[in-house]
Amino acid sequence: MLCHVGAGGSGVVATELGLKVAQAGHEVHFVGPAMPFRLSGHQGVRGPFYHQVSGFAYALFDQPYPELAAANTLTEVILEQGVSLTHAHYAIPHATAAIHARAITGRSRVITTLHGTDVTLVGAEPAFRHTTRHAIERSDHVTAVSHFLARQTREVFDVDREIEVIHNFVDSGRFTRVTDPAVRARFAHPDEALIVHVSNFRPIKRVEDVVQVFARVASEIPARLLMVGDGPERPRAVELAGQLGVTGRTHFLGSFPDVQTVLGISDLFLLPSSQESFGLAALEAMSCEVPVVASGAGGIPEVVEDGVTGFLVPVGDVDAMADAALRILRDRDLYLAMGAAARRAALTRFHPDQIVPRYLAAYARTVAGQVV
Repeated sequence: MLCHVGAGGSGVVATELGLKVAQAGHEVHFVGPAMPFRLSGHQGVRGPFYHQVSGFAYALFDQPYPELAAANTLTEVILEQGVSLTHAHYAIPHATAAIHARAITGRSRVITTLHGTDVTLVGAEPAFRHTTRHAIERSDHVTAVSHFLARQTREVFDVDREIEVIHNFVDSGRFTRVTDPAVRARFAHPDEALIVHVSNFRPIKRVEDVVQVFARVASEIPARLLMVGDGPERPRAVELAGQLGVTGRTHFLGSFPDVQTVLGISDLFLLPSSQESFGLAALEAMSCEVPVVASGAGGIPEVVEDGVTGFLVPVGDVDAMADAALRILRDRDLYLAMGAAARRAALTRFHPDQIVPRYLAAYARTVAGQVV
């Protein structure tokens, strides 16, 4: 497994998938500059195993080369461990590193999973367009986390190859409703609605919209907002909360490790993103019986069913989002029905038992050379 090691969606999915594949009896090795954060504490004598990509300093190199470093470490792992398949999560640098290692070793087929920004942001950058397209075309098999992303990939890169859609999954055993009132009391009073947003606070997440929506909601009903995560837009969101007079009711928790507990005590999840290839954080909230109010962007409609598990509104329409939030929070029957439907969706459409076997089948076909 090659993946980003932070708290972003692609790293979470890759790590959780690796753990499930190991539990199914396969030998799994993670290769990266640091241990994926969700892998910590899950290693044992049967794996999963972790191999660190070492840095390299040389006077003629004025910048690091993560692809070459990863390819070198991956090559060593393939040769030493007899790896038959490399699963790269993200086209650049992971798929390119895997393809490079395959060329060096003459073994280990490559599956590439596209998660979104590797296509929508990195891949669309002219400087990386040809490299990203090469990674997609030269992978032995390609998957995408949504039908939206598969379509967009074909359009952006003008590629004509199979892209298998395998949605993300959620551990519904860990992401579940927290019923202990003492836990919820740490963040809100019993009569307050608890609204939550989880992201990496990049511009496409539109975290200022979250604060504006919350200010409108809080002017109508008692409420508190939990902002989980960190990133470049956090200072602007903090400043806006002050300008709108909701600083005392808005809590910026940073990269909070126990996100499942925060989601498990919340009443509503806000996701106003201008672009989402899937919306993993929304799915994790749904697994905790939390209705979602989100923009109808990208792959979100494949996760959130409008009017059933939440409401979808146009990107940037904070008034519509606030109205949708208030409609849910003021109608107890609607809130409970949406929460129950959200949990059912997590248990049926996005449960590991539904998704992991599809990856295992793709692995088997790829190793056997039955997919290209």
